[in-house]
Amino acid sequence: MSTIRFHKTMRVTPEQFLAAITDFGPGRSKIFGNSADEALRVHELGPTYADVTEGGGGVWERLSYDWSDPDRIVMTTTDSNVWGGASGHTYTLTRRPDGTTILDAVVVRDGRNLKGRVVGFLLGTVAKPFLGKALDRTIRAVEERTHA
Repeated sequence: MSTIRFHKTMRVTPEQFLAAITDFGPGRSKIFGNSADEALRVHELGPTYADVTEGGGGVWERLSYDWSDPDRIVMTTTDSNVWGGASGHTYTLTRRPDGTTILDAVVVRDGRNLKGRVVGFLLGTVAKPFLGKALDRTIRAVEERTHA
């Protein structure tokens, strides 16, 4: 199992980031590059939660989203072709007086099969910079969407 942590500064408010992350409509792949629009399935959507299947490139996961605390978005993996156990993502948002937001992201990858264990190990070690760049692209996409 790999636990990967990132600390980033964004030029958006927590509300703006939350709005982008919980927009499950067309164009989601612009926010999350690994989430192909054609693979997106919204099973249930409420005011502070969602049950969504998303993925791409041969990897998919069903996630239970919870944003009942608007400064903390928890995405728990409930099913996947590669992830199991404690897999998921937690985004903690801290508003700064200058209008920026600190994002503390924790990604847990617990492989449910050989492919998942290998990919999880790689993400936690040599491939961590690639995951960080993907998060940077997500942040840029949210900033561009917000400031357009």
